[in-house]
Amino acid sequence: MLIWLASWLQQFDPGFNVFSYLTLRAILSTLTALGMAIFMGPLMIRWLQRLQIGQTVRDDGPESHLSKSGTPTMGGVLILAAIVISTLLWANLSNRYVLTTLFVIISYGIIGFVDDYRKVIRKDAKGLIARWKYFWLSAVAILVAWFLYSQRELPAETALLVPFFKEVMPQLGIMYMLLSYFVLVGTSNAVNLTDGLDGLAIVPTILVAGAFAIFAYVTGNINFSAYLNIPYLPLASELVIVCTAIVGAGLGFLWFNTYPAMVFMGDVGSLALGGALGIIAILVRQELVLFIMGGVFVMEAVSVILQVGSYKLRGQRIFRMAPIHHHYELKGWPEPRVIVRFWIISLMLVLIGLATLKLR
Repeated sequence: MLIWLASWLQQFDPGFNVFSYLTLRAILSTLTALGMAIFMGPLMIRWLQRLQIGQTVRDDGPESHLSKSGTPTMGGVLILAAIVISTLLWANLSNRYVLTTLFVIISYGIIGFVDDYRKVIRKDAKGLIARWKYFWLSAVAILVAWFLYSQRELPAETALLVPFFKEVMPQLGIMYMLLSYFVLVGTSNAVNLTDGLDGLAIVPTILVAGAFAIFAYVTGNINFSAYLNIPYLPLASELVIVCTAIVGAGLGFLWFNTYPAMVFMGDVGSLALGGALGIIAILVRQELVLFIMGGVFVMEAVSVILQVGSYKLRGQRIFRMAPIHHHYELKGWPEPRVIVRFWIISLMLVLIGLATLKLR
C-alpha cells in the first residue's frame, strides 16, 4: 500500500524512491509488526481477561499445567493482525504470491478462531470436532493448490528442489497439487501440536520465517539465484516482506508469551502460522528444506502419530505422553529446560537448512 504512495510521491521528491528498496521495506515490516504487537499486547490481554477468555487445560496433562487454567488465550489474533497490517503497508499488493499467502493466513486463522471459540466459550477442551477442522483445512489447501497450479507461469514453479543436489529438479506436474496439500495441512497441524508450552512454538516459527526471508530474497534475485543454482522466481522476492512481518509479530508476541506466559496464541495463531510457513515453502520451492528447518514441528507431529498408532495396534504407548514435549516434562524436565532445548535444536536445523543454499 505505502509502496504505491511512495511511487506517486516520487514526482514531487525523488527521495521517496528509497521505499522501493526491498531491504528497507523488510526492516520497516519487521519493526511495524513488532511495534504493533508490543503496543497492542497489554490492551488485548486486558480485553481477553475482561471477557474471561482463558485457557481450558486438559485434566490428563502434566500437573504443572493446571496452574495455567484461565490464562488468556486467542492471543494469535494479535499476531495475525500485526502480520496482515504490516504486509498490507509494506508489500506490493499486486503480487499474487503475497495475496495467496495472506489468504492462507487469514483462512487458517478463521478456522483456528472457531476452534478456540468452542474451547473458551463453550469450555470444551477438544474444541472444533477433528473431522470438521481437517475438512476446512483441507478445503483451503485444495483451493490454494489448484489456484497456484492453474496460475503457474514458469516451469520452475512446479519443480521439486532436492536439497544438496544441483541438478535434481524433477517436474511434479499434477503431483504438485498433492504435495502442496500435504505441506499446508501438515505444517499447520504440526505447529498446532507444538504450541503446548510457553514460547515453544513461536521461536521456531520466527527462526524458520527468518530463514525463508533469505530464501525468498535469493530466489527472487536473478543474480543470486544464478550463483546458487536455484530457480529464479521473480515474484518470490516480495515474500521477504511477509516473512519479516512474521518475525516481527512473533518477537512482539514472545514478549508476552515467554515463560511464564501472560497469554497463549491458541489455534487461531498456531494454525495460521503453520499455514504461513507451509505456503511460503511452496512458493519458494523449498518444501523439503521446510521439513529440515521445521524439524521440531515434524518431531512433535511424528510423536503423536507414533503414539496413537502404537496404542491402537499394540495397546502400548511409546512415550509417557504425546506430543513429545510433554514426555520430557513427565520425565522430570522443568518446562523452561524443555523449551530452551527445543529452541536450540530448531536453531541448528535452520542453519542446516540455510546451508543447503550453498552445499549443492
